[in-house]
Amino acid sequence: MRTSFLSFHVPEIGEQDIAAVAGAMRSGWITAGPRVKEFETRFARFVAADHAVAVNSGTAALHLALEAIGVGVGDEVLVPTLTFAATAEVVVQLGARPVLVDCCADTLNLDPSAMERAITSRTKAVIPVHFAGHPCDMDAIGQIAAAHKLRVVEDAAHALPARWRGAMVGGIGDLTCFSFYATKTITTGEGGMITTGREEWAERMRMMSLHGISKDAWKRYTAEGSWKYEIIAPGFKYNMTDIAAALGISQLDRCEEFLRARERCRRFYDEGFADEPAIERPARREGIDHAWHLYVIRIDPDRLRIDRDRMIALLKERNIGVAVHFIPLHLHRYYRETYGCKPEDFPNATAAFERIISLPIYPRLTHADLEDVVSAVIGLVREFRR
Repeated sequence: MRTSFLSFHVPEIGEQDIAAVAGAMRSGWITAGPRVKEFETRFARFVAADHAVAVNSGTAALHLALEAIGVGVGDEVLVPTLTFAATAEVVVQLGARPVLVDCCADTLNLDPSAMERAITSRTKAVIPVHFAGHPCDMDAIGQIAAAHKLRVVEDAAHALPARWRGAMVGGIGDLTCFSFYATKTITTGEGGMITTGREEWAERMRMMSLHGISKDAWKRYTAEGSWKYEIIAPGFKYNMTDIAAALGISQLDRCEEFLRARERCRRFYDEGFADEPAIERPARREGIDHAWHLYVIRIDPDRLRIDRDRMIALLKERNIGVAVHFIPLHLHRYYRETYGCKPEDFPNATAAFERIISLPIYPRLTHADLEDVVSAVIGLVREFRR
């Protein structure tokens, strides 16, 4: 058994990242400035999008994207129940109603058939979440959305770099929102990005990210700028800093390298659990390239004498850090009390939640670390097998 605790995640920060951040700090320009613009340009090129807007979190990205397409009071937005709080809370903050939708039993992504059943005359948009880095069925979702004149705002917090039928996530839906939180494939500490093919949406989001000030407000402290500015709309304070962007640029250069490291971990886990029927490995459908932000196993309660929660506690005792992604929204008090959500309304997500465990998957994991994870999980399965 391990003698030191294995963290669920450790960000991959190298000397080149530190040098990039130091360079931004020495430049004298540390808030939104030229490095943010460079990061936006490079990111848009990387995901094959026309426009990219850098912001200070994935949550801000979602909020701005929905505001840009006009989501407001009286509207409904379809949201998968198996997601983090941010996906739905931004809908509420805009005065609209999040309508929760069940997931597919295999990928745990938004179920297109459940999505279609949830559409009403008030539905304005749908937010497919690419769970764990596995792209949603964008063909089915796109066709349903087009038939009902819905906007598609992808939550791609897990999905850099992922592809759907060869197309990079970030250039598929109407708008795509990324997160650069500490656990993500690339990180800026805190940060996010929105990509879109529509210039007017990009301009709206850029303006609203900085108090609704007229275009290129950041230039007002430069030689070519002006002290005069105009408030076009009551915006937010969501801009990214040049310090964060400097880290983002450096990290983006190694995005594919990080993916290869995560795939190395995935292969080790796949092989390690291949012959254990009490452990269900992550599903992968044809035609996708997975980002492997998460490696989520499901334990089979019919084969074990312990439940998921006990399994996690015992793994922690064995110095293995794990997590659960996620507690479905319909199980939280706010959604139960506000919208009358019940576990039986979302059978796939409810069943999955009782079984899922996210294992460590990040570039710094060594062969010995991965062996320790597999050994601890398999050891507990054998100890508590029915």
